[in-house]
Amino acid sequence: MALLRRYDRAPLIQPILFKTVVYWAIVFVARLLEHLIRFWLVEHNPVREFLPHMVSTFSWHRFAAIQIWILVLFLIYVTATELNHLFGHGELRRIFFTHRSSELQLNRRQRIRELVRLSKLADTHTLAEFRDPASAAHNQLVEIVRRLATSSRVRASAE
Repeated sequence: MALLRRYDRAPLIQPILFKTVVYWAIVFVARLLEHLIRFWLVEHNPVREFLPHMVSTFSWHRFAAIQIWILVLFLIYVTATELNHLFGHGELRRIFFTHRSSELQLNRRQRIRELVRLSKLADTHTLAEFRDPASAAHNQLVEIVRRLATSSRVRASAE
């Protein structure tokens, strides 16, 4: 849905909160419709009496408690989904279930540092400099990629 991709380029908290609220609102409306359908079709009451019936007999405390619980569950689900998209498909599962945390922190820190170096290098040099094998920028690029590839190979062989 295009609506859910509205904040994909925003800071991570915005798409998480937006998607959580959208999902929560859809469930809220669905739960109210469920009660309306039961009131109208199963109990054979006129629709115009639904609102007074809801106000007088409906357990709003229970309904609100369930809605808050649904909101929290959606928040957890959307956060995990967004982090999985951020890290790459399956990476979150690998982080949680296949590595010891002490190894992962060191590898993650090293990879992030290399990626930051790569980003700074790309910001300060032109494409022509990277293409020239005799340039310092080309040599730095090759070295960063080599270190990233080496850490990937070490990580793959550990799995």
